[in-house]
Parts: sequence; C-alpha cells; structure tokens
Amino acid sequence: MNDTHESPGSVGERRLQQFLGTAEQAGDFYDRQVQARLTGQMAGFIARQTMMFLSTADAGGACDITFRAGPPGFVTVLDDRTLTYPEYRGNGVLASAGNITENPHVGLLFVDFTHDHIGLHVNGAARLRADEDQRRACPGLPADTAPGRRPGFWVHITVEEAYVHCSKHIPHLEPAPRPRQRTDRPRDGEYFVAPGRTGAPPHRRVPPAQAPPVPRPGGARV
Repeated sequence: MNDTHESPGSVGERRLQQFLGTAEQAGDFYDRQVQARLTGQMAGFIARQTMMFLSTADAGGACDITFRAGPPGFVTVLDDRTLTYPEYRGNGVLASAGNITENPHVGLLFVDFTHDHIGLHVNGAARLRADEDQRRACPGLPADTAPGRRPGFWVHITVEEAYVHCSKHIPHLEPAPRPRQRTDRPRDGEYFVAPGRTGAPPHRRVPPAQAPPVPRPGGARV
C-alpha cells in the first residue's frame, strides 16, 4: 500500500481506496474539499441551518446518532475553529452528552433540503460547558434559542475538519407549518414498543463514585 499521499482520512479508508483503485480520486477530494477550518461560506451555511445530525461514540466505540433543531443560528459559529450549541433537558437519557464525557470525538452533518440541496460535514472534539460559563466566555451567544427554556449546558466543539456532502441524492423538502399532533397514533414513548410488553431490559447502573462529571458554573464538577 502506498501511503505517500498525506490524507486526513483514516487508515481504513485509505486501505480501501488502494484496494478499490480510488486513491487518486480520494486524494483529489481531500486536497480540494477537506478544510481544517471553517471557510466563510461554511460559517454562513451553518448560520442558516435549522437542523443538524449529531454522531457520538462512547469510550468503547459504541455509536449513537441523534437530531438537533432550532431557529437559524442555534448552532453558533464562534470563530473558524469553534462551534457551540445549547443542550436542554429532554428525556433524561443524555446519550450524546454522556458519550462526550467519555469520548470527545463528534461528527455533525448539516443538510440544506430546501434551497441549495447540499450538506456539510464537521468533525471535531467536544466538551460540555455550564450555561453561565459559556455565556461569560462568549457574550454574543443567542439568548432565547428555545423560548421559555434555559440550556442545561452547552456543547463546545473544536473543529478538526469540514467538508462538503454532495447534492446528488439530497431530496427536496418544502417548509410548512407542523400540523397539530394526531390523536390516532400512539404517544411517542409507546410508538415503537411492542403491544403487551411490561418490562424494560436490564441496564447497567453506574456507581455514584464513577458517575461522569457534569458541568457546573465556575468550572466545578460534581
């Protein structure tokens, strides 16, 4: 295998490129498209987006992917190497944030389904910051991304690479007001639960002494 091309890709992808004969094509993509910092066009694109997909993994590599949404600018570009967005109290599982406390590597995917039909990948390293600490450090943060709700904390991301997701198979979606919640379907918590199921699978309990750190104002950890 020839690894002389300096590539931002993983060893695994470069091996497959060599095996399948796509190394030159991939090298051209790395050279032209993969950026170590956000360009002005990327920053403007992120500022217009109202949704993103977030990928995390725990220390053992078990992956999780989720969806985040908010008004344009809910993901704030602090500079060409830094992004941040607020996390709110949800179902209490904290899957993504929990993974970040074990493994800082995150992947974000922004997709424009309505206008330019293109996507942007942003990969980097994340950490959690208390709301007060993040606002003190970054006074220009939006004040009301979720009306009536206060962030539990912020996810602060250092950008490591950013690159385009091609438009070829991105569907066109038309923005429309969300209809009123249907009453003839199961509630969210029951939607995918088999009828008659009475118990949840056993889960691993974390002893209090080993619980992950939670951000608190002033940088304290509990």
